Formats: sequence, structure tokens, C-alpha cells
Amino acid sequence: MAFSLGFIVERLGGELHGNPELLIEGLAPLESASSAQLSFLSNPKYQSQLCASRAGCIIVSPQMRETALLRGACIVAQQPYLYFARVTQLWKKSQAQPQEALRHPSAVIHPQAVVDPSARIGALCVIERGARIGADTVLKSRVTVGEDCIIGARCLLHPGVVIGADGFGFAPNAGAWEKIEQLGAVRIGDDVEIGANTCIDRGALQDTMIGDGVKLDNLIQIGHNVRIGKNTAMAGCVGVAGSAIIGAHCTIGGAANILGHLELADGVNISVASVVTRSILKPGHYTGIFPIDENAAWEKNAASLKQLHGLRARVRALEDKLKALNPAGPSDAP
Repeated sequence: MAFSLGFIVERLGGELHGNPELLIEGLAPLESASSAQLSFLSNPKYQSQLCASRAGCIIVSPQMRETALLRGACIVAQQPYLYFARVTQLWKKSQAQPQEALRHPSAVIHPQAVVDPSARIGALCVIERGARIGADTVLKSRVTVGEDCIIGARCLLHPGVVIGADGFGFAPNAGAWEKIEQLGAVRIGDDVEIGANTCIDRGALQDTMIGDGVKLDNLIQIGHNVRIGKNTAMAGCVGVAGSAIIGAHCTIGGAANILGHLELADGVNISVASVVTRSILKPGHYTGIFPIDENAAWEKNAASLKQLHGLRARVRALEDKLKALNPAGPSDAP
């Protein structure tokens, strides 16, 4: 399968510099692309890879046009990464396989569940009583949707996703634990994508809420009563504890953790592996990572950090003594 550059630009727009008849047989990164492949550059810091790339054509921003032309053919687009995403969609559609049955015969769907006729239910899925699945939503294999949980339209749930397992709620009782029944459900909006083996717990009293357009990677844990605003994205292995509220248009880096009952405002970006221990009410980029180092150096720094509180008290005591000795403040005399 191959597309000409002219066909790609005709379908997706952009400004083509090069032979429109050149056939593109695949997509590849800058450093490994061949003369029959299309690549892209979205970050100027990789300009050296642009100049050295053997790609048949490269998608670039207007700012990189002249540099790209020195190398060869290019497509100029305002947002190269977005343009590349749409090329991948074009490629995927061209490779579409014959449609299979909308409901795999091994799927188990409760008679009181409501599944839109256009939804696609994969092998070994389980949809429990009172669950609802919206139009054009796709459940890949082994997805479980618990009782009374709602999934909107045009969602995509990858293999192993579990929606609506019990939230983690137990009351202490004389050294043992008494289960708190989880009486809420999960409500997922439209155009949501959830990665493989991600789990979203049902609420204890109110529903766990996932807004429209949210994108969740693989192996994410969303605790009970969490609320996530529209178009927020989370990378793999993120953990969100119960009753946290996350705003719209946030990004959460891989393996980050958000403690329970905290609030993140709209537009908050959390770096990879950070631990969010307080509410963040102002948009921006936040990081909570102690830098990696050789173990011996790290242990010394960690030991120093444990003494910071005492050092702070000692510095304040010295400042107080200096003020007592010189209450008028520092002298201007030479």
C-alpha cells in the first residue's frame, strides 16, 4: 500500500514542497525513515535529525520550512504533530479489515444492560445489569463493565479494562476491617479512550465521573469518587486516590500519584513520577521528584535533607541573636 504526497495533501491540507507523485509506503521516525517513508519534526531541538534524515518527505512547521527545503521534500503545516496524527488515521483507515460481528459470541451481556446497536463488543467482555454503552463505542477483548455503569458514545476501551469494581473502602473494627459497600457507579462521557488493564472504581455514594474526551493510558488506577474534567490525559501507571478532583485539560505524567481528596485546577500539568501531596489551584507545570544520583551521593543528600528543619531553627536563632546585638540594623559605615 502506498499514497502519493499529492493524495495526502489533498486529503489533509498543508503546503507541499516536492513531487506530488512521490509514493509514500509507510511512516517512520526521522532517524530511521527511508526514501519511501514520511516522517515529521515537531520539536526544533531535533533539527540535526531533520538535516540528516533520509525520509522521502518530512512534515514541518512554517518556522522550519527553509531548513527542511535544504534537505528535500516537505509538507508545511501549522501543527506538524497534529498533521502526523491525521496521517496515521488515514493510514489506519486504508488498512481496515472486513467488519466482524458487532457482538462477539463469547461476550456476556446481562438482559437488563443497554448496549447501543452500533457499539462493538469484543471477545470475553462482560457487561453487567443496568450498564449502558453508547453509540459507536468499542470494547476490545476482556473488558468488564460493572452494574449501572455508563459509557458514552465513540469511546474506545482496550483489552482488560475494568469499569466499576468496588472502591477501596473499609472501616476499622477491633483490629479487623468492615467493608463499606460501594453504592455509586461510574459515568464516562463521550470520546473517551482507556488503555489496557486500567481500572476505574465505582463510587462509594456518588458516581466516579470521567469527562468527555479524557484519554487514559495503560495500567492506570482511578479510585472511587474521583472526578476528571474533559480532555485531560494521563500516561501509564498513574494512580489517583479516592475523591480527588482533577480539572479539564490537565496532563499527568507516567507513574505520577495524586493523593485523595485533593483538587487540581484546569490546565495543570504534572511531571512524570511526581507525587501530588497538596491541592493545586493555579494552572501551570508542577514537578515533585527528588533527582536521581549515584546511591552514595543520594544517601548523603537524603541525610542532609532530614536535618533541614533543625538547621532552619538554628539559622533563625542566630538571626535573632544578631538582631539583639544590633537592633538598628547593619551600619552604613565603611
